[in-house]
Amino acid sequence: MTGLTKTIENYMDELFPNPRCELNYNKDYELLLATMLSAQTTDKRVNTVTAILFTKYPSVNDLADADLEDIINIIKPIGTFNKKAKNVILICQRLLEDYGGKVPNNREYLESLPGVGRKTTNVVLSNLFNEPCIAVDTHVSRVSIRLGLADNGDTPLIIENKLTNLFDNKQLCKLHHQLVLFGRYYCTARNPKCENCKLKNICKEVH
Repeated sequence: MTGLTKTIENYMDELFPNPRCELNYNKDYELLLATMLSAQTTDKRVNTVTAILFTKYPSVNDLADADLEDIINIIKPIGTFNKKAKNVILICQRLLEDYGGKVPNNREYLESLPGVGRKTTNVVLSNLFNEPCIAVDTHVSRVSIRLGLADNGDTPLIIENKLTNLFDNKQLCKLHHQLVLFGRYYCTARNPKCENCKLKNICKEVH
């Protein structure tokens, strides 16, 4: 499997030499909130609403004291806005109570926050603390299955464990972003750009 993983790593490095999270944020809690808000919607749409949200409420204290209806109105374009709006306020209140408004490098704590699961926690730990985590979203899942790194029916946690075991831990943070971008712009769910893909000879979708 070493040759396969190296081939994948090399091609990802060729396509995305300096990948980064496409969610916009300037503060640690902003990444946490933006990632929570991104569930079942696009990063682009989240960036549109957080540009308004984080400008109107420029601190974690402001968000903790925010008017629920106002938050709802701001984030309405992203869907499931009632629940997510409550989560925004509750997360900020918890962060203030427990860590003085800072986001901790603490998986168990982060996963205890409302609306925050393993995927969101992995994104936060990876981006803020450079922890060797790989968050499995629909893009990472699809690409992993097509490239034979995972199997149909594998849960996100199973896929995460397989990728963690296959790739060097030092590469996981970068690889996460690369696989997301590859799935988002090349190995798309519909009409993937297979013709010029250097991995099509190992892709299960092509063969």
